[in-house]
Amino acid sequence: MDEKQFITDLQKGSQSAFRHLVDTFQNKVFNTVLSIVHNDEEAEDISQEVFIEIFESVGKFKGEAKLSTWIYRIATNKAIEHHRRKKASKRFAFLTSLFGENDEIVHHPADFEHPGILLENKERAKLLFKHINQLTDNQKVAFTLCNIEGLNYQEISDVMQLSMSSVESLLFRAKTNLRKTLKEFYVNQII
Repeated sequence: MDEKQFITDLQKGSQSAFRHLVDTFQNKVFNTVLSIVHNDEEAEDISQEVFIEIFESVGKFKGEAKLSTWIYRIATNKAIEHHRRKKASKRFAFLTSLFGENDEIVHHPADFEHPGILLENKERAKLLFKHINQLTDNQKVAFTLCNIEGLNYQEISDVMQLSMSSVESLLFRAKTNLRKTLKEFYVNQII
């Protein structure tokens, strides 16, 4: 099916077109969101929110970017919004625990496992995702879209609505920061 016709069908409210959209993009959306929030249940909820927003706002889609770019943009924005809210609530929970009656940490982060990682690489992947999570939001999104989702620089530029040079800079800084933190981790493990 031609993308323009597909978008027209979506905008007309075609249930079969929307079902096809979900079937086509659900794994990509879930994996992108999971790479940012690191929690299966939260990634499922956010992925549902992404498709609800797509359904509600597809009428406003003007086709200035590819449909997949628009979907990635919604997915990364929703995931980053959730991640920021969660970080803010963690800080509040931590401060509450500092000044609360019990003096105990309220939140313990869950272990994170990405479904696309082979079993023998799970430990290294956990370590990598832990360090990816420490990057700034823009670096994390650019790195995830490039290295986990396999988007090229132009596609990342379109999704993030940044210039190519900004994307290149974000990816360079992300890789530099990851090399630095991972090197420090491994050096400390040897000592």
